[in-house]
Amino acid sequence: MFKPLDLTGRVAVVMGGTSGIGSALSVGLAEAGADVVACSRRVDAVEQTALAIEQRGRRTLRITADVADRGSLTAARDAILAKMGHVDILINCAGRIKRTPALELPEEEWDAILETNLTGTLRSCQVFAPAMIEQKWGRIVNIASLNSFAAFYEVAAYSASKAGVAGLTRSLAIEWGRHGVNVNAIAPGVFRTALNEALLDGTERGKELLMRTPLKRFGRIEELAGAAVFLSSEAASFVNGEVLVVDGGFLASGVNQ
Repeated sequence: MFKPLDLTGRVAVVMGGTSGIGSALSVGLAEAGADVVACSRRVDAVEQTALAIEQRGRRTLRITADVADRGSLTAARDAILAKMGHVDILINCAGRIKRTPALELPEEEWDAILETNLTGTLRSCQVFAPAMIEQKWGRIVNIASLNSFAAFYEVAAYSASKAGVAGLTRSLAIEWGRHGVNVNAIAPGVFRTALNEALLDGTERGKELLMRTPLKRFGRIEELAGAAVFLSSEAASFVNGEVLVVDGGFLASGVNQ
């Protein structure tokens, strides 16, 4: 491995790290050498991902946490610091989406989506960043979206939350960079997961998403691991406040035929 990409000796925490993109990033960081603690609300999912990390010869802990509950994040941080000694990398993957026309969007739904996607990201950063600032080294990688840049039809709350994640990432980068903590984000394109297969394969929306992607296929979630490893590594020592788009060319797309 190109040495600056080697994460051996680093401890990574992945919030929302036990399903979909989060699980792929947890495993990818472990394969790059990091010890990884993948946190989510479900005990069974935490266990499954922990086993995958251990199968790659890395240390982990089985910890549940919810980005909507600051107390659970604080408890997770304290347990990780007590057992692992330090936290070097934080990946914020927890997220939710629901399709609703804007005129029919209840405030409760709006609040719930922003609470998880945007406020939850801030909350997680606030809890884990102080230990990184104290040791004068850290990497925070938030998960933004194509919706940080381009609106998708009838997902106003999600689009607003992910635009907010991009802005939050830049703000934290200029505050914490001077302390050795680099804050960046990944904006995934359209990746196939168990939750969206039916939409991608059986709807006009899925056909449009495929047409707008110049590689003419949807992403595989493991294809995001390289971006996460890079942004978590010494190779990204001067990368700060960036939103790295991994989308098969979607945002570059204009007329495709």
